[in-house]
Amino acid sequence: MGWTPADFRVEKPANNQADYAVNVSAMAKKHNRNPLEAAKDAAEKLKNVADVFERVEAAGGYVNFFLKTEYLQKELAQIAGNADYGHNDIGKGKKVIVEYPSVNIAKPMHIGHMRSAIIGDALANVYEKLGWQVIRWNYIGDWGTQFGKLIYAWKKWGDEQALKKDPIAEMLQVYIKFHDEAENNPDLEKEGQKEFRKLEEGDAENTKLWTEFKELSLSEFQKIAQDLGVNVSGESKGEAEYNPRLKPLIQELQEKGIVKESEGALIIELENLPPMLLRKSDGATLYATRDIASLEDRIQNYQADKILYVVANQQALHFEQLFAVAKKLGWSQAELIHVKFGMVLGEDGKKLATREGKTVALEEVMAKIISLALETVKEKNPSLDSEEAAQIAHAVGIGALKYNDLKQHPYSDITFDWRAMLDLSGNSGPYLQYTYSRLFSILKKAEQANFQALDRFDELTAGKLGTSFEFFKFKNLSEKIELELIKKLLDFPEAVEWCARDYALNGLALYLYELANHANRFYETIRILEDANMERRNARLQFIAVIARTLKQGLTILGIQTPERI
Repeated sequence: MGWTPADFRVEKPANNQADYAVNVSAMAKKHNRNPLEAAKDAAEKLKNVADVFERVEAAGGYVNFFLKTEYLQKELAQIAGNADYGHNDIGKGKKVIVEYPSVNIAKPMHIGHMRSAIIGDALANVYEKLGWQVIRWNYIGDWGTQFGKLIYAWKKWGDEQALKKDPIAEMLQVYIKFHDEAENNPDLEKEGQKEFRKLEEGDAENTKLWTEFKELSLSEFQKIAQDLGVNVSGESKGEAEYNPRLKPLIQELQEKGIVKESEGALIIELENLPPMLLRKSDGATLYATRDIASLEDRIQNYQADKILYVVANQQALHFEQLFAVAKKLGWSQAELIHVKFGMVLGEDGKKLATREGKTVALEEVMAKIISLALETVKEKNPSLDSEEAAQIAHAVGIGALKYNDLKQHPYSDITFDWRAMLDLSGNSGPYLQYTYSRLFSILKKAEQANFQALDRFDELTAGKLGTSFEFFKFKNLSEKIELELIKKLLDFPEAVEWCARDYALNGLALYLYELANHANRFYETIRILEDANMERRNARLQFIAVIARTLKQGLTILGIQTPERI
């Protein structure tokens, strides 16, 4: 035919008329062939490939491929024996830094931090699944004139007991009081600047206060991250850490000839972008200056191959400028990606905010969704004791929060429809968790019935299926609904890889939703435990275990827990 593999683009027809299809029309035109004749020619030559296809047919300008039942059964056996299905080593020897959630000292985490944490943590999980060395990076906002204001406010109005009881609330309270007082007394701004200057110069008292505020804040953030179920155990570096590097860095940039003076300030001019302000006319450096120093650190000292900044889309211009500066400096070792994300909207379609129009604190959002989840759990399973109900509600509520975010592309704004987020029959986290619990219940009942298939049930449910179930005869799985489920299981590795390519989780979320739909149809159609054919029953039980395990692995990547019952 004169065609190369590069000419082929394999598709999965949405209408389920074939398992795979190749559109040969474009290839035929390129090689001056009639599309229908080219499709027939290709179908004839490919129909006996590797005993994979039941048949290969030409249809219009397409070649359609249909998988053999025996091939699907063989592939299921391979999946069953792979306890870490979906893992591969395409990232082996590579290092990625994922920056999230970039918290600010002395301020509560808000819903913007929530999106950064949820998306960043899940992306880090994806890259780990693909064999990358992952560094989770929390870049802390711990420097700037606001800390002079906070220190002044604390010295004047601070309450030590209140600080110990609720550190973030007390720091925020005195900071707000400073701004309220400053409206009637503008000189307070100068007092705040004086305190910050003292901090910059290493004043012992101010440094001690700043350190205490930072440590208390990070301790509170760690608690919230733990409740949210995100991993922030990697690098935790603040802007202040880069202060010693700023003066020599600016000097080096000047020597390279990429810095210009403008009205007493220092700027870097960029092609097709506004200039980046490096140093103000009063000599003060900016967030952008410290970002350049931090990027230099990540590239030179951590030798990252890829750096992801999971930061709101309002910062898009800043990162365009930062990446342009990196290009000017020849920092091409790492691929730099800004993973933008949109706003959080209320059910009215407006930005989610308090009645006063202020940003909603993450703790408030978590408390509300967990409270609503508890109502759902108690309604579904009223016999649960209060402690177990609370544990399940926490897993379900946080799962709802995460899935509601991750099922949409990060660029999109997301809507908080609280009840829809907890819908056990809709496209929601709890629906996937409920599906897992249904599958688990079948396996548990089988264990209690002492079926031979589950003599190593603990290993099975822990995801350590290994090869202890080799004797299962998957040839017994030939119903259409079973074959469709096997095909869906085969798509899992591709769904994971897609996330890394697109820097988004919605593809994996959609995959898991479709897998759950298939699994529920199987659950409702096939009466497994009542089957008198032991060999077929055992094969189906292992099949259930593989589906449950794959669902659990996918949800774990998304950072969502899988309760055994809801």
